[in-house]
Amino acid sequence: MHSFKILALACAITAGAAAQAQEVVNLYSARHYATDEALYNNFTKATGIKINRVDSDDAGIVARLKAEGAASPADVVLMVDAARLYRGEKDNLFLPIRSAKLEEVIPANLRAQPEADGGITWFGLSTRARVIAYNKAKVNAEDVDSYEKLADPKNKGKICIRSASHPYNLSLFGAVTEHIGEAKAQQWLQGVKDNLARAPKGGDTDQIKAVAAGECDIAITNSYYLARLMRSSNPADVEVANKVSVVFPNQSSWGTHLNIAGGAVAKYSKNKDNAVKFLEYLASPEAQTYFANGNNEWPAAKNVQTDNPALKAMTMDKPFKSETIPISAVGTNMPKVQQMLDRAGFQ
Repeated sequence: MHSFKILALACAITAGAAAQAQEVVNLYSARHYATDEALYNNFTKATGIKINRVDSDDAGIVARLKAEGAASPADVVLMVDAARLYRGEKDNLFLPIRSAKLEEVIPANLRAQPEADGGITWFGLSTRARVIAYNKAKVNAEDVDSYEKLADPKNKGKICIRSASHPYNLSLFGAVTEHIGEAKAQQWLQGVKDNLARAPKGGDTDQIKAVAAGECDIAITNSYYLARLMRSSNPADVEVANKVSVVFPNQSSWGTHLNIAGGAVAKYSKNKDNAVKFLEYLASPEAQTYFANGNNEWPAAKNVQTDNPALKAMTMDKPFKSETIPISAVGTNMPKVQQMLDRAGFQ
């Protein structure tokens, strides 16, 4: 009897340890922002679920998930581009889930289209606008107040842009294609290329700095790069920001293009319930404020506002009109966009 009690106790301890070991979320993240650390720690404090994080970029995460297959330890995937999320969905890397909380707070156009069984593979968690920064001493706002005007001959030799094949630009081009059609988008891409001040290079911050330095007069950038300069403790960054103005394009038509940072449950998640809890937490008002403000973005969840001073200054503390097409459309249009870029010789 004594031996039986010891055996039972040992089994109970082993079972308890196994249950405790399962209280984790293995996260593959393309977000590399220090402020996210506090966000993750808050989740662990609230739930007891530990987060094990692997950092990479979107492409690296996709490659790793494909290489690992069913042996992948990943539970949650965070990416920073809608087209890459769409590609991961089509490559069958994500697990469709049903979550009343996520479906209630994340707008339908900022998440994947439902599967046949109603499951959804990914959800947007924060948004960033693809805006136009310009030299306010040389360019009139009305000459750059739409994406279409970037191809206008009056802007010849004025535009700086990072590589056309970068995901942020590919997503913008995919959105423009959705709005104006492939034929007009082809002409537009050719016009933008013809208006470049120099060959594409660098990142979005480099484009803003090039405008401030007089290397070009117009730049295409994600909103948070400009916000970072505005909020920087480095006087040189603030000086750069003060030399440019910003336009949220297409306010009189279909609205400014939004990209997203978003999350999905990995296809072979071993901790699915914890993974869903984590995504639901990231969509909560508290986390949305943290998640978005940490990288100068806007919350994706409904009825959550930001008090970010740089974003308020950019928009003059007023709502701006954003496009309402399904964000998944930019992914659908990627094959067309790649072909159009090849035809235009726009790299």
